[in-house]
Amino acid sequence: MSISVNTKEAQLFIGGKWVESSSGHTFEVINPASGEAFATVPDANSEDVERAVKSAQKAFESRRWHSIPPLERGRVLRKVAELIRKHQQELAQIMTRENGMPINMATFVEIPMAADCFDFFASLVVQPQGEVVPFSLSAPSEHLAWTMREPIGIAGLITPWNFPLLMPAWKIAPALAAGCPSILKPAPETPLTALKLAELCKEAGVPDGMLHILTGKDEAGKTIVSHPDIPKIAFTGETTTGKHILQSAAENIKRVTLELGGKSPNIIFEDADLDEAARSALFGIFYNSGQVCQAGSRILVHESVYDEFLEKLVARAKKLTVGPGTEMKNNLGPVISKEQYEKILNYIEIGKCEGATLLCGGNVPEEQKEGYFIEPTVFSDVSSSMRIAREEIFGPVVGVIPFKDDDEAVQIANDTIYGLAAAVWTRDIKRGLRMAQRVKSGTLWLNTYQVLSPTMPFGGYKQSGIGRESGIQALHNFLETKSVIADLNERTITLF
Repeated sequence: MSISVNTKEAQLFIGGKWVESSSGHTFEVINPASGEAFATVPDANSEDVERAVKSAQKAFESRRWHSIPPLERGRVLRKVAELIRKHQQELAQIMTRENGMPINMATFVEIPMAADCFDFFASLVVQPQGEVVPFSLSAPSEHLAWTMREPIGIAGLITPWNFPLLMPAWKIAPALAAGCPSILKPAPETPLTALKLAELCKEAGVPDGMLHILTGKDEAGKTIVSHPDIPKIAFTGETTTGKHILQSAAENIKRVTLELGGKSPNIIFEDADLDEAARSALFGIFYNSGQVCQAGSRILVHESVYDEFLEKLVARAKKLTVGPGTEMKNNLGPVISKEQYEKILNYIEIGKCEGATLLCGGNVPEEQKEGYFIEPTVFSDVSSSMRIAREEIFGPVVGVIPFKDDDEAVQIANDTIYGLAAAVWTRDIKRGLRMAQRVKSGTLWLNTYQVLSPTMPFGGYKQSGIGRESGIQALHNFLETKSVIADLNERTITLF
């Protein structure tokens, strides 16, 4: 089977083959730009998870992947990256149709980042992960001690709909680099991109059984998390769901990494370049229609430049165009679903009722009555106690909050259950570095926003998650550390 934008009916990917679900149940994939279904995919159940687990166990125990020399394994991952770039246009069309994101964003941002991810982890395949360790005992003895890093085993991967290619790449690439077979359950809203990635991985030479894609809803995900033969879970998504996963995984003491929600502060000081800060803040919140975990949804502005900054921000926001992602002119596509659409519109009403001032947006564009489109929305006169300043909206809505000095900026920035990302805008580098130490976030940008690299770890403090994606830390998520100690004199310590 070949996955394309015209795919009407898809299958599961188990053991390197395209197969039907055990139950025969399916669900529809909805185009958020029209609200209409355009494809049907299997709704995997517990039996399908069991089939994938058995296939993954067989691949892991046979060492199919490990029998390939490290340099060649690296070449396979680089081939995946090459094929992602080769199929850039096709992938972009699939992503735009099922996710709604502007096709320019899919083509020139997400797809290159996903390819870079595979390239980066390809480079780590040949890097030694263990180390020789100085060893000493109180009694004289000659010992050699070292550590080994070994793959954990089968990895259960659960990814969200907002970045349907990058999020799977962030998990599949390090899992393969570590030697772990994977079972991926993509979000039900965006399954086709993940299936296309499986097709490219197979073409690149990833052995059968090392990657499985189970499209589905609740049953498949719950079974993956609770399955006793899946020792590793990597999840990206909403914080409440992450808590449930952590509780379920505790039953079998699974290794868990969670990349969860955020309510990220974007802090603008009085000495900042306000034009550049406003431009970047716009990108920070309205990129992918605000459906980004690290979106700068709280803009904190020094009171002395508050009005000036607002004027610049609103003027730019009003120039943004909203419409189908297939049209190159549009800056914002639709939000992902009717449920998300209604949730965001409700938050806009909550903001008004709480006393925030709606400066622009807040409505459905007049020319976009079909699909799930919402105008870029800016609120001023926002306080930290308001729900729109505390809860993750996950849409094109931003609240602008004034502050009077560094201490108050830090207090407001940290007054949240989240700690995923933050930004500081100032020409005073010392002030910027002090703020970097004081703001509790896994990533802090200085005079920029939304800049990511596969070489840099990404994750959050507090309820924004556990562990890190990207960077060498992501590889270590899929490895266990073993200590080996040898007595070179063939002696043992005798206590009796």
